[in-house]
Amino acid sequence: MAENMQEELNSYRHQLQLKPIPKLSYKHPSTDQLISQAKPVVITDSNLVASASKWNLEYLNDSLGDGDFSVYLSNNNKFMYWDNQKARELKNFTPATSKTTMKFNEFVKKMKYNRDNGGQRMYLQQPLNDRVGDAIVQDFLSFNWNWVTSQQKRNNWGPLTSNLLLVGMEGNITPAHYDEQENIFCQIHGRKRCILFAPNQFDSLYPYPVFHPHDRQSQVDFDNVDLKSFPKFNQLKGEETILEPGEVLYIPMYWWHDIESLTESGPTVSINFWYKAGTVSTVEYPLKPEQKVAMMRNIEKMVTEALNDKAEVQPFMQSLVMGRYDSSTHWC
Repeated sequence: MAENMQEELNSYRHQLQLKPIPKLSYKHPSTDQLISQAKPVVITDSNLVASASKWNLEYLNDSLGDGDFSVYLSNNNKFMYWDNQKARELKNFTPATSKTTMKFNEFVKKMKYNRDNGGQRMYLQQPLNDRVGDAIVQDFLSFNWNWVTSQQKRNNWGPLTSNLLLVGMEGNITPAHYDEQENIFCQIHGRKRCILFAPNQFDSLYPYPVFHPHDRQSQVDFDNVDLKSFPKFNQLKGEETILEPGEVLYIPMYWWHDIESLTESGPTVSINFWYKAGTVSTVEYPLKPEQKVAMMRNIEKMVTEALNDKAEVQPFMQSLVMGRYDSSTHWC
């Protein structure tokens, strides 16, 4: 019985309540409408990064240049981001991944060797900057900037902060997390399963505290769910898509996303465009779920800084709620 229960829990990643993310042409009127409403959509034909369609491992190896690139290493297939500063401040924290730098040709050799010999998994995550080769620069300049810039202006996004190149082994997973920027995620080679959850699913995903190195990430291991500790997880509802080469996924700010490189696709190559949030001239009520998440983060940060002791945050927050705002009160 216990063994069957564990198998059921382990299969949660593939039993989530998910509906498909719309896949539309950039010309479809619903495409701009969904983006303006901060809802995810897959754009099939924007040609945003068409000039990068040749960015396979061989081309990148010949063209990226001899700079040092950021590479994450993991003993399993999950790559959880961690904040180095917060890690230094939190005692007894041991990151599940390690970070190093290496030349791209070294990365390719080690990735292939590790894949064939059961070594550590690897994931290159490098902002595109002036250290890349001329061929990559020319491809970058040939992106369909007109389309993405028109989206930026139409939706009042802030400035572009970075373009991140992602090269990973098949089977790699970036576990559920959310970003505080707008994300245009472009698939170049390979296929990725992308699962998204709206900000109103916040309670079911049990994020780490803001002072934790895994801030903005879910505490729940989707492949080994502990429903006793995270009982609301089985209420979780989301959306999913299989992102094909040439397709672009809009991931709105504060939307949770879990990204898996599919095993049959070989190494994956992706690039994203991150834009800061735009300014809001007037506040409309009721507040949107993403605005409430931002407000909760700010309150949590303020309490943490005021107490100046992370051990005091949990009991303080509990005492704030217990007996006044928990389910046992009936005064409102």
